[in-house]
Amino acid sequence: MSKIAIVQSNYIPWKGYFDLIDSVDVFMLFDSVQYTRRDWRNRNQIKTAQGLTWLTVPVEVKGRYNQSINETRISGTDWAQSHWRSIVSAYSRAPFFAAESEWLAPLYSALPEAMLSSMNERFLRAICARLNITTPILRCEDYNLLPDRSARLADLCVQTQANVYVSGPAARSYLEDAPFAERGIAVEWFDYSAYPQYPQLWGPFEHGVSVLDLIFNCGPEAERILRSRRST
Repeated sequence: MSKIAIVQSNYIPWKGYFDLIDSVDVFMLFDSVQYTRRDWRNRNQIKTAQGLTWLTVPVEVKGRYNQSINETRISGTDWAQSHWRSIVSAYSRAPFFAAESEWLAPLYSALPEAMLSSMNERFLRAICARLNITTPILRCEDYNLLPDRSARLADLCVQTQANVYVSGPAARSYLEDAPFAERGIAVEWFDYSAYPQYPQLWGPFEHGVSVLDLIFNCGPEAERILRSRRST
């Protein structure tokens, strides 16, 4: 049995995103679809003394956002150091910030990519390496893409020799069963509930912040906490 998840790239996403990557045999970045404004593609939240704060990567958009994620260009380069300053301000008091910043800071000081997808992928791969997640990460652009949304996903399963498609629960509203059944692909729904809390700065616990929060606060324990829900 080989499981695959096919998901749009996100910027420094929450722990559930990496839990999903870790739970499958193959993970595919699905950035050929429509770029959506005020979504997770180019922004995420961190926890600060002033409350939840958005870190948003500025992007160039065409008219009414008539572009795919992988066609979306980043606007300027100043955002990277601005984000890093915000991260330092929010997490410099975290127990493992000094150690973890050694691998994260260079991601922000490197010459930024022009395209959002490429930048997201660089951060995703680095965070996966830090969390010891070894799942291969593929790009949908390297495969044949059918026009129908559900059939496209089912066919990508066939092309990657996966027989189980793992999806987040939000897709229940649009995913059609027939294309998967026709190809002998089982569909599983990933459960994002019941994550344990961990020591966290700045007030009441927040689950939905960037995974960086977990890493800075828990250091070597971050991997175990990420997987603890599935290991019981």
